[in-house]
Amino acid sequence: MTSTRSFVALVLVAGMAAVALFILHLGLGTVWIPPDRVIGALVDGLTESTDRTIVWDLRMPRAILGLLVGCMLGLSGALLQVVMRNRLAEPGLTGVSTGGILLAVLFLAGTWGLPQPGRLLPFIVLLGALAGGILVLFVSSTRGGIDPLRLILTAVIVNAILGSLTAIVMLRSNYALGNILSWLIGSLHGRVWDDVWLALPWAAVGIAAGLLAARAANLLQLDDESGRALGLPLQPARVALFGLAAVLAAGAVSVSGAIAFVGLMAPNAARAIVGADARRVLPLAALIGCVLLLAADLVAQSFSIRPPIPSSAYRVGLPVGAVLAVFGAPLLIFLIRRSTR
Repeated sequence: MTSTRSFVALVLVAGMAAVALFILHLGLGTVWIPPDRVIGALVDGLTESTDRTIVWDLRMPRAILGLLVGCMLGLSGALLQVVMRNRLAEPGLTGVSTGGILLAVLFLAGTWGLPQPGRLLPFIVLLGALAGGILVLFVSSTRGGIDPLRLILTAVIVNAILGSLTAIVMLRSNYALGNILSWLIGSLHGRVWDDVWLALPWAAVGIAAGLLAARAANLLQLDDESGRALGLPLQPARVALFGLAAVLAAGAVSVSGAIAFVGLMAPNAARAIVGADARRVLPLAALIGCVLLLAADLVAQSFSIRPPIPSSAYRVGLPVGAVLAVFGAPLLIFLIRRSTR
């Protein structure tokens, strides 16, 4: 277990890494802007107007969303691993991702007449995401409360059903296929300030509530008898933390799509560094989530592809979800092998 001084140093290092990646993120693109000019554009008035326009209008929303989404997914994963008592738990198990994508596909498949249905899409994804989380929570609840194993099994079944329904709708609608592909994989490409304003309230409230839930998270890691003896109402606490994790994941999915592995990698990395104390795991997992997503998105922007779909006439950067899957899949295999020893 790390000392308080060491933990503060770790937080500062992670914060500085996030700031450095944020500045690099603002400079990377078709037109490369060096870090000194990026800082000048951020200060405003110290650089030419072209740099200010590129940084503030074109690249800033994507970079801010990288911070917010990474933080929300990292914290959501840390809370879920406590609730489900499983280090392999991640935000996708809440039903949020599959619920949001299903409603988005249904919306796109039936709105050919709308001039710009994409403007409503983040709100539709948000509604579907919240509905998916509520469905998992409702189905897994019994009179005796929520059992972590039952919650996991229910989440897997609900995700499979919602995913199958999504596939059926997509097979019947080429329009939905072309427009939902980046949401299925997870991407920050093309995000604008409206997306930031949509995600910001969820991030502010959810992150603050998640950090304040550290004591309850610590008690939930004990056996049920010890938790009750220390005054924790177990079932309300499980429901509250699951709901909070689902809200955080829903806010992230509404603007980025189904980005996987951040909510798995960040909490496990934090726990490996500082131990099991939720007072340290939760904030560090949120910061590591920011760093992971920003770093992965920098890699994603460095490569471009031409998607083989009619609606994609130009080359686009790799979806950040695909980059994270490349690095996250080996970690998942390692954790599975370690947990079975």
